[in-house]
Amino acid sequence: MATTDIHIHHDVHHHDDHGHDEHHHEGNFWTTYVFSQDHKVIAKQFLITGIFWALFGGILSVIFRLQLGFPEANLAWLKPVLGQWITPENKLDPEFYLALVTMHGTIMVFFVLTAGLSGTFSNFLIPLQIGARDMASGFLNMLSYWFFFLSSVVMLTSFFLETGPAAGGWTVYPPLSALPQAIKGSGTGMTMWLVAMALFIVSSLLGGINYITTVINMRTNGMSFTRLPLTIWAFFFTAIIGVLSFPVLFAAALLLIFDRSFGTSFYLSDIFIGGEALPHTGGSPILFQHLFWFLGHPEVYIVLLPALGISSEIIATNSRKPIFGYKAMIGSMLFIAILSFIVWAHHMFVTGMNPFLGSIFMLLTLIIAVPSAVKIFNYVTTLWKGNIRFTPGMLFSIGLVSFFLTGGITGIFLGNSAIDIQLHDTYFVVAHFHLVMGSASFFGMLAGIYHWFPKMFGRMMNDKLGYIHFWLTFVGVYLVFFPMHYIGIAGFPRRYYTWTNFETFSGFADLNMLVSVAAIVTLSAQFIFLFNFFYSMFRGRVASANPWNSTTLEWTTPRNPGHGNWPGEIPSVYRWPYDYSKPGAKDDFIPQTIPYSETPESNLPHENELIKLESSNGHGAIIVEGKH
Repeated sequence: MATTDIHIHHDVHHHDDHGHDEHHHEGNFWTTYVFSQDHKVIAKQFLITGIFWALFGGILSVIFRLQLGFPEANLAWLKPVLGQWITPENKLDPEFYLALVTMHGTIMVFFVLTAGLSGTFSNFLIPLQIGARDMASGFLNMLSYWFFFLSSVVMLTSFFLETGPAAGGWTVYPPLSALPQAIKGSGTGMTMWLVAMALFIVSSLLGGINYITTVINMRTNGMSFTRLPLTIWAFFFTAIIGVLSFPVLFAAALLLIFDRSFGTSFYLSDIFIGGEALPHTGGSPILFQHLFWFLGHPEVYIVLLPALGISSEIIATNSRKPIFGYKAMIGSMLFIAILSFIVWAHHMFVTGMNPFLGSIFMLLTLIIAVPSAVKIFNYVTTLWKGNIRFTPGMLFSIGLVSFFLTGGITGIFLGNSAIDIQLHDTYFVVAHFHLVMGSASFFGMLAGIYHWFPKMFGRMMNDKLGYIHFWLTFVGVYLVFFPMHYIGIAGFPRRYYTWTNFETFSGFADLNMLVSVAAIVTLSAQFIFLFNFFYSMFRGRVASANPWNSTTLEWTTPRNPGHGNWPGEIPSVYRWPYDYSKPGAKDDFIPQTIPYSETPESNLPHENELIKLESSNGHGAIIVEGKH
């Protein structure tokens, strides 16, 4: 294995394959499927683990929605599963309710939408779309998955503790998270949460460094930066954001472990428990918020940018049109990446910060709407008058654009520091970030699975099941989160175990019931996807080499590429990745591997091509030269 991998990486850089077939190199079961260094296998490992966590996190949300939608319901039927967390009155234990909310948020944000989305598609697509044999370091790539797997095991194990998993909210604010004696969920469960997150951050950093190095150093001949698909630009910026911001969360978690276990006072000061003063002085819980949200807000775009990149590729392919504003799309992603680091305190408008400082963060927050609007505009104009094919992947991409728009509009309200004071910690915030970040990114992940499933597994998923899955999920998501905006405006607080003691909120019983029913239906729809996914993996219709008639490099590999991706020489690239429906061309797509000289029927040059008018015997002749 080691010798072969060295040979592969040598081939990548110098393109001197001499026809060697990397497709058939030997390996046993463990090195091929478990401790594999093949980026495609590692991507599938991230995907399967991410799907498990998505289902697990979704089930947690349905359990606490049962409590909110049907507060008087008898939950004795859950006792065989939840045991002591169902009270003698057959209700959900209030402390376990907070643990469910905490773990649902942690799992969905980090384990599904960071590792499951970025880990899968960055791993799978970067080498295939830039023309590389594999990642820069297959060994580090393998380690990045196994650190994630270890993190998953630690997090899952915390559910089996007698005191339960962490219960301080997914943001784990101190002092609740810093004092093991505060509540049950502040004990061993919180320690395991911190250990799991430390392992997860190591995984993310190993992956991010690999992605950046691969994109910069291992592109094939002709693959300049301006010929990269937008997916690769998105993964590239995402990796940079992660490498710069995740260490800050690691530092925050480390200081929290010190406060919990070693008697320090980074976040604690003047604390009384049961009338007894604790010896902590001089710390500030606001420090933790600054450190957490310095990662927390870039994390929004670590989750969102890969989904936007995936949807860019799918929308262009299925509109049969060049993506509108290629350079503007790259610029908007770069601008978003930069701004994401300087808006973190808009999560902290109610911490008593200086109003002048709040106004600066408000201004920066509203500015970030500009590049986001550029992306929406470019998606719509790419769709406009396109010859649209409504594949399941295309539907989920359009659904992403819808959520990104509707959820983003509510962000303008929350970005205003004065309005945020009223809306902070209400269901309005829950609805906003679930639409703009959670649901949009999840739809991007599903779109990517439907679109690249033929390349992953060599078979097609069932379209009819895909359509049913889309419509049930799309309608279900809006029925879950649209009503939350209204009850949030009315002041309905998030993370409350029950609202029946508040006469003010009794009028929202029907809306809460609607949200809970919609959540159950939406989760149920995911089982259609699960059946489609696993059935198609083994029994689906065999895919052709390029089922979507795409132009990018991954479709030039064999139907089931081996370790090394291309059996012979890596193809060279001659054009940008979005030559669809080019006037005069015989086909409605021209792959990146086709030189300009081989498309004489294309009588109109691409916008990035240089046109020279030269005089020849008194006649003007147009000479087209590829220029990027």
